[in-house]
Amino acid sequence: MQYLVSVIADDTTRLASPEEAAAIDAFNDRLQAEGHWVFAAGLAEPASAAVIDNRGGEPLVTDGPFVESKEHFAGFWVLEAPDREAALRLAAEGSKHCNRKVEVRQIL
Repeated sequence: MQYLVSVIADDTTRLASPEEAAAIDAFNDRLQAEGHWVFAAGLAEPASAAVIDNRGGEPLVTDGPFVESKEHFAGFWVLEAPDREAALRLAAEGSKHCNRKVEVRQIL
């Protein structure tokens, strides 16, 4: 099973510090070595987002995030795990290494 682990940052959170980046890299290396790694990436600031709605004949493009919030997704991992409990354990480690909250969802 695959899981999306979304990294949650708030308005006060900046890019990872050098120490956090090193911890994330080490965690990523371990995920790859243990066969849990599928993909991961950091995301640009919410202000760089665009929302596209093409349900009504003409695409409507709106600059900025979908919702205004004090929290936003700063990055993500897509992980392979045998079950939810294993995914939650890996996500807890990811949260510690990136020093951010994370949200876990199974990919259907």
